[in-house]
Amino acid sequence: MTFRRYLVLAVVTLTASCGDTFLSRGMKSLGPVSLDHPTQLIHAIFSPWVAAGIVLLIGFFASYLTALSWADLTYVLPASSLGYVIMTLLAKFWLHEHVSTMRWLGVVFITAGVGFVTRGPSWTDPGHHHHAAHDENPAPVEEVRR
Repeated sequence: MTFRRYLVLAVVTLTASCGDTFLSRGMKSLGPVSLDHPTQLIHAIFSPWVAAGIVLLIGFFASYLTALSWADLTYVLPASSLGYVIMTLLAKFWLHEHVSTMRWLGVVFITAGVGFVTRGPSWTDPGHHHHAAHDENPAPVEEVRR
């Protein structure tokens, strides 16, 4: 995988975790809102933290679509799940949320799972079933798609 593709996955990861954290920061400063009062939601969209979170999540969506155009969902989603680790760290140290031992354990399992997923190929040919563990030199995506 090229540096540019790793960069796209990093953007997916960072924009998702930061966007969600910004939304949380903004909504906590506004207080509870209800679906029974849509004007509260519209007001929330225009608050600075929520608006910044929405912009970051739009960036996430664009980079996520880009990643899905050249990699399998079963590769992109777990690889981008490192965002959960970043989000947990942001929640703990920036939002000052309590993170239980069980949640930290979950973060460890996510990190381990990402390690397993990234060892395989990012793109598999749907018409050709092969075992990635035995394929030491998988063909580049451009060759696989032909």
